Amino acid sequence: MNKKHSTDKILEQKVDALLAMMTLDEKIGQMTQVRHFEEIPGDAISNGAIGSIIHTEGPLPGSNAASWQATFTWLQKKALSSRLGIPLLFGVDAVHGQNTYEGATIFPHNIGLGATRNTKLVEKAAAITAQESKATGFNWVFSPCVAIPYNEKWGRVYEAFSESTELTERMTRASVLGHQGKRLDQNSIMATAKHFIGDGATDNGVEGGDCSLSQQEVRERLLPPYQAAVDNGVGAVMASFNSMAGLPMHANKYWITEVLKESMGFNGIVVSDWKGYSRFGENDIINAGIDMVMAVDGDFVMYQEGLKAGVENGQVSHARIDDAVRRILRQKYSLGLFENPFPNSSLIPKIGSVEHREVARQAVRESLVLLKNNERILPLDKNVGKIVVVGEHADNAGLQSGGWSIHWQGSSENYSGSTTILSGIKRLAKGEVIYDIDASSDHKDVDIAIIVIGETPYAELFGDIGGEIDAYQLTLTENHKNYINTYINKGVKVVTVLISGRPLVTTEIIHQSDAFIAAWLPGSEGDGIAEVLFGDYGFKGKLPHSWPKSVEDYQDKYGPNYWDSAYAPLFPFGYGLEY
Repeated sequence: MNKKHSTDKILEQKVDALLAMMTLDEKIGQMTQVRHFEEIPGDAISNGAIGSIIHTEGPLPGSNAASWQATFTWLQKKALSSRLGIPLLFGVDAVHGQNTYEGATIFPHNIGLGATRNTKLVEKAAAITAQESKATGFNWVFSPCVAIPYNEKWGRVYEAFSESTELTERMTRASVLGHQGKRLDQNSIMATAKHFIGDGATDNGVEGGDCSLSQQEVRERLLPPYQAAVDNGVGAVMASFNSMAGLPMHANKYWITEVLKESMGFNGIVVSDWKGYSRFGENDIINAGIDMVMAVDGDFVMYQEGLKAGVENGQVSHARIDDAVRRILRQKYSLGLFENPFPNSSLIPKIGSVEHREVARQAVRESLVLLKNNERILPLDKNVGKIVVVGEHADNAGLQSGGWSIHWQGSSENYSGSTTILSGIKRLAKGEVIYDIDASSDHKDVDIAIIVIGETPYAELFGDIGGEIDAYQLTLTENHKNYINTYINKGVKVVTVLISGRPLVTTEIIHQSDAFIAAWLPGSEGDGIAEVLFGDYGFKGKLPHSWPKSVEDYQDKYGPNYWDSAYAPLFPFGYGLEY
């Protein structure tokens, strides 16, 4: 017997021995995840009624990393004081860096990483995310998102790497390896492949809508990244909000148990998404294969009482409960939490370090896709006499970072440790740089206008286009179009930088601009964009999504008949100019 198999056998023996000592209440406790600020009974943790803590939008665990660690240490000590002393898992939506902590390194969102095509860079970014997440007290991240978006109306397109199955598969493999290492151990942080399955392929791009793709299409187009994650030992998979042929994925036993757990061989934790129990069928989701439930926003008591009653009346089998708890304990043992349950204070200086930010800046540079460069206006001469920079996105780290950046819905303010596009331009340009935030100043004598425009931050359904909360559009705002028209009408050469979480219909703007760059959502290191504009580095990025010509293209490009459509993009998948 080799060492790995021997180690696995010992781990399983530990799991079985502990499971045999547990009461039903303690087992349900392991299957329960709550927020650290949730209104739950004060002794719930010390009584073994909680298995995991999640940090989300809301009160912070503390004012700095040391106090975050102290809060999670306090909670962990409560768990260790319980009858069986089973440690807690601490989870966070660290989807592009430890983006809930101000001062952390925030990477480009996954759509930008997909544009880099650089799997080694994605692995490095994930490893840094893991280290900075551990430094703030966590041992579990809800990342990577391995959805394959087939409709830019979906408000989460930027969380995914690409519309390409093959590219997403490669990036998934790199991200899981970066987060966890070659296998889960005490040096790892547990990663989560999400959202299983079909979240990005709902009809009309509706968050939580119905995915009407056939089983064969799902297997061929959407499943391979999950298989890559499983093959590389991903510790958890999160169920999706969407339904499949009308059945909520949380309650879909075929996909969760028969496909993911049995056919694909996944032996980790299947975790619900937000309020999954009350939203998608209560005990139906447990029977479908959900192992841990986000019992948040008032679900805690009804979930625990409802599941216990379900077991006692035979609706949920003891075997199903034991399978769920076994999976949870397996990962806690694998992460070394029984031997080393507390955060490591020596990691705190790594948060937002110069070395980490340089990797993020590299990711920014390599994510940029040059779609037009008329008369080779780029790279810009650093000695050009006068440059005007236009647009609120040019000097605002919140706007350039998108959703899931410090706050769930992002922000419109600068945050600690970040640099902006304007600051990078000012650092590199040797001539005069003027900031005309809304194109209202009368600057006719400038040599070049760098106009930075795009979307404002959003997350989840709040970013859906054409849905209940219809705050976004597939084109630029009139104000942003006017920024460009103002300087074109002055006869000034225009370089347009688009900040967005998805391709937008920008055909007219691209035609008007002398150069046009898709910069996605670069995160905290905005000055990396300037380094490419001025030629310190070349353009490397390639489109992770094809780029539409018109709003009408969204009817032909996406949906169940996407592969049979006559869609002809303005720029194809993989397009990108170089110097």
